[in-house]
Amino acid sequence: MSLKEQLLSDIKTAMKAKEADKLRVLRSLKAKIMEKEIAERKGGEASLSDEQAIEVLMKAAKQRRESIEQFEKGGREDLAESEKEELAIIEDYLPKMMNEEEVRVAVRNKIDELGASGMGDMGKVMGALMKDLKGKAEGSLISSVVKDELSG
Repeated sequence: MSLKEQLLSDIKTAMKAKEADKLRVLRSLKAKIMEKEIAERKGGEASLSDEQAIEVLMKAAKQRRESIEQFEKGGREDLAESEKEELAIIEDYLPKMMNEEEVRVAVRNKIDELGASGMGDMGKVMGALMKDLKGKAEGSLISSVVKDELSG
């Protein structure tokens, strides 16, 4: 079952169970996926691969994380809590993300492989890593670990 099909199935289940909050989030994800399909359409039908759908969901998750951070800075715990609930629903559809230690191992391996030696090589290392770790780790985490490893 594709990610989109799973999403549609879960929308029906949430409707039957009268889970209004979950239904709202799932419908917004479905809309974002459909927008991406329309943008990708070239003369007729277009459907997204699971990889493309995951990219859409990762972007939605990133937006929620940024909102949580902003709401917490502004002292709006009520809004931050709502965003956290939405993030949890989105994360159910995403593959398990790598933790910092797993990213650090990948970064060290890539630095050795490329023979990178300082901050001047950051672009080269980041470009290679973003291809390898796409959909497996947050870009901000990868960037901070690369900076740490290259400057240390």
